[in-house]
Amino acid sequence: MTAHADPPGPASRRWSALDTAAGGLALDLGLYAAATIFAAITAATSTLPPHRAWGAIATVGYALATVAATTQLLARRRAPDTTVAGLPARWTVTGLTWATTALLPVVVQSVQRAGGRTDRAQEEVIVVEHAGTRLAEHGTPYLGPDAIAALPPGEQLLGYTPYQPGMALFGLPRAAVDAWWTDARVWFAVVTALVLAALVTTLRTTGGPTTSRRTAAVLRAVQAATVLPVCALTLATGGDDLPVLALCLLALALAAADRPGRAGLAVGAAGALKLFAWPVAIVLVCWAATRRAAGRTALGALGLPVLALVPVLLVDRDALVENVLRFPLGHGLVTSPAQSPFPGHLIAETLPAGRAVAAALLVAVGLAIAVRLLRRPPRTAAATAAICGYGLLAAILLMPSTRFGYLLYPVALLVLAPALTLTERPNRDVGAPPFPATARRDAAGGRTPEG
Repeated sequence: MTAHADPPGPASRRWSALDTAAGGLALDLGLYAAATIFAAITAATSTLPPHRAWGAIATVGYALATVAATTQLLARRRAPDTTVAGLPARWTVTGLTWATTALLPVVVQSVQRAGGRTDRAQEEVIVVEHAGTRLAEHGTPYLGPDAIAALPPGEQLLGYTPYQPGMALFGLPRAAVDAWWTDARVWFAVVTALVLAALVTTLRTTGGPTTSRRTAAVLRAVQAATVLPVCALTLATGGDDLPVLALCLLALALAAADRPGRAGLAVGAAGALKLFAWPVAIVLVCWAATRRAAGRTALGALGLPVLALVPVLLVDRDALVENVLRFPLGHGLVTSPAQSPFPGHLIAETLPAGRAVAAALLVAVGLAIAVRLLRRPPRTAAATAAICGYGLLAAILLMPSTRFGYLLYPVALLVLAPALTLTERPNRDVGAPPFPATARRDAAGGRTPEG
């Protein structure tokens, strides 16, 4: 059976028109200008010192990018074929912008912190580094409930490590050497850069000759994971979400390259770091089932997280449960400070039995997605990215405890989808569908499984 691309819908056509306006430079200019304003407001008004410090540096970086994009746009109007406004120049501006708005703040804040500034890192950095120290000394990154209860009340929150065991690896350098370059954010940035480089290589070398349209789509996806303010700010101040996001994006790129085994390994590595990757892993396994490759994909996607859990489970099961399950579900000794005013949080805080209502809505969304996956599993990497993006967006909006920064996941996943569409080979044989009744009904109705 062959997979056929659906005709683009109105939303896709509108996005394409916006994305390609003035050779992509119009959206570049809008992104950098809006980011300049966001960074300046953050520098002036944020109550979090690491955020203010990021804003002070990032405002300059984004302003320079805005000037560069404006210059490119004007040059293109005078001479449409000028290299100043071409794709290589846009890639250069993007790279320099990420360097000045994310990587430079990471180094500056790490150096200042090493010099004694205790207000130059978010709690995530400290938590990951402490987890690395505990992993090196005790074989588990987690404190048990009794150990957390014994901490002073003001330190109990930092006693929790609400991540998967693999995240502690980023804290191992600080456990060995106390220097600026062992700051966990430095290693978050290094891994993110390496994974994104693999993502670009995969997308640009798959699916036949590289076209300017595909290269532009890949560039836009990279921008969404790097220079978008929510990503740059997160990397500079906390950082733990960026390697997880980059690995999820790489997994989808490998899916577009028809490498289900490697896709499973990439998303499995992400899942060994943070729970946010687990929904992506499940959807990827459903995609792989349409290619009779569910086993190969699941081996890495589900096997790596389980493999990471087994050693710490054997060392201290109660500590693992307390940190990874009780605390995120709101049953820890202290509550999570993640309280962005999204619908789920507002419902939980303002309505009678609000937490139960928010949880019921979250479960309903999960069931709806599960039904969709069973009836019409994604047959392309682009469809997989779309399901993951919209699903995570719904979950973030409905979770009682969540953060504004988590929006970087759905935004980057959805922006990646067009690049995946242009990468995948059209009309290739993807094997028999895993759900014959659904396939027969779709065929009888004259629709493809993605229709």
